[in-house]
Amino acid sequence: MSVLKEPALAKLIIGFFLNNKSIAGYIINRLQNLFGDIDIISSWFDFDFTNYYEIEMSSPLFRRMVVFKKLIKQNDITDIKLAVNNLEKEEAYRNKRRVNIDPGYMLAERFVLATGKNFSHRIYIGKKIYADLTLIYQKDGFSFLPWTYPDYKSPELIDFLGIVRKKYMLDLKR
Repeated sequence: MSVLKEPALAKLIIGFFLNNKSIAGYIINRLQNLFGDIDIISSWFDFDFTNYYEIEMSSPLFRRMVVFKKLIKQNDITDIKLAVNNLEKEEAYRNKRRVNIDPGYMLAERFVLATGKNFSHRIYIGKKIYADLTLIYQKDGFSFLPWTYPDYKSPELIDFLGIVRKKYMLDLKR
């Protein structure tokens, strides 16, 4: 029989992309109001890996990542995803999103994104939300999976997530 124990707390990471960098500060402030103090904000990542969002949001698209100080319970990600979905709707213009916001969390062994879209590799976690195992961490660093989004395979984003993981591991020791 396995011995049940509480799951580890996780580091909340919210990525967003938009085509108008001038509203990024406003979006970051809204996220901070929802989820608390910010630990790390990434520099800009070019978002030219897919044209999926160009119809709705035009191009070019730019990505930023926001990392929060407070560790979260892993199952909080469902409510966090619902909250950012509402923020996307509030910030839409003429029924088109101006920003796409993707929450996720870091653990020592993996990086998980929350999504409202079902697919074969995604696990339902409640409230119409699914968990997408995006990256796994092994001794040599992050490993991609067949379904990992192309932007999460970029060296720049992998390097950033490596920094976040190191910070998370320090947070756990405190």
